[in-house]
This record gives sequence, structure tokens and C-alpha cells, in this order.
Amino acid sequence: MEEKQNIGLLFDRIAGSYDRLNHLLSLNIDRRWRRKAVRGMDVHHHILDVAIGTADLSIELLRQGKTQHITGIDLSEEMMERGKEKVREGVDFVLGSALDMPFENEQFDAVTCAYGVRNFSDLDQGLREMYRVMKVGGELMILEFSYPSQRLIAWGYDLYFSHILPKIGRAISHDPTAYTYLNRSVKHFIWGEEMCEHLRSAGFAAVSCHPLTFGITTIYRAHKYEMA
Repeated sequence: MEEKQNIGLLFDRIAGSYDRLNHLLSLNIDRRWRRKAVRGMDVHHHILDVAIGTADLSIELLRQGKTQHITGIDLSEEMMERGKEKVREGVDFVLGSALDMPFENEQFDAVTCAYGVRNFSDLDQGLREMYRVMKVGGELMILEFSYPSQRLIAWGYDLYFSHILPKIGRAISHDPTAYTYLNRSVKHFIWGEEMCEHLRSAGFAAVSCHPLTFGITTIYRAHKYEMA
């Protein structure tokens, strides 16, 4: 998808309205998804939040006491500027690509990513980088959109994502392309067991997926263990 090559610029353009639109378009259910995803995690000394954006996931990690030290990386400087306005302390923001992260091997105790992996221009490279920078014994948590399995729910989901969401997104963000891209990025991305296979191929073990809200979003969990 061509937009993925310039994903940082795309999110720079909508950074000012991103949080408001996220909560509006999800009817605030996105807050519940983050709470549930974080609740299932262990406590860690140092967490890497990939595609940190405006820092909503990092804020939830701190709120639930899962860590006191987060490093967040993102390609969008404007999104991170909004995040910095919301975070008092505990988070360091780094401008950079998830496909080539400027971190040492085995630097972090856990890695998280909320609604970011579908924007990677190379999913497998991004997952390998997450594995590389994670310590042995570390925990991975990814929260990402997926696709409902029930036919009626899927029909309504398609209608909302294809026709309603882009119109609302354009009206509020004044960007003619960003929320059309969001629709396509979700419809063309993988989910469920196929995503789990990519995680295993990157080296992760104990991989699991947990669909939420009729399968509209999915929590993926995995670990990094010593090689046998």
C-alpha cells in the first residue's frame, strides 16, 4: 500500500484531531480495549511502546502500574508532540522507524504496540525488530484491528468502515485521504491465526490471540524464550 511508505507524514497531518476522532469513531470502546490489553500484562522495569503515537497505551501502562519507565518510538513527530503534552513523566519519545530501531539487542523487558503493526511497510521486519530488542523472558503485547467472523457483524463493520468512518474522518480532520487509508489498512491486514504464524516466524513463543467485541479488535500475546 503506497501510503505506508509515507505513514509518518500521513499521521502528522491528522495528529491534531487524532485522539478526538479515535474515541468518537470507536464510541469510546478503544479505551476499554486498551485497559483489557494492559490488564493482562506482567509488571516490567522498562517497556518499549512501538508506534507510540499520542501515547494512549503508554498512559494506560503507567496508570495500571505495569512499569515506571517507557520508551516510545514513532515515525510521526506531530503525533508524539501531542503525546508529550499528555504525559508528565515516565516516557521517553524517540523519532524513528519500527523497521530499524536505534536500540541495542535485548534492551527492553517488554514490547507493546497498539494499532501500529498494520501500518508497517514490512510486517515481518517489524516483528523481527521487536524480537531483537526484547530481553530473553520478555513479553510482547500487540493490540490491532481485526475482522468479525459473524456474517451480519461483518456486514455492518464493512458498511461503517467503508462509508461512514471516512466521511466523519474527512469532516473533522479535513484530510481527504487519511481515513480512507484507515479503512483499507484494516481490510487488507491479516488477523487471528495468520498473524500468530507471523509472530512465531519472527521467533516468538507461547503466541496467543484474543478477539474482542465480535472480533473487531484482537489482543496478541507472546514471549521470547531461550533457544533450545
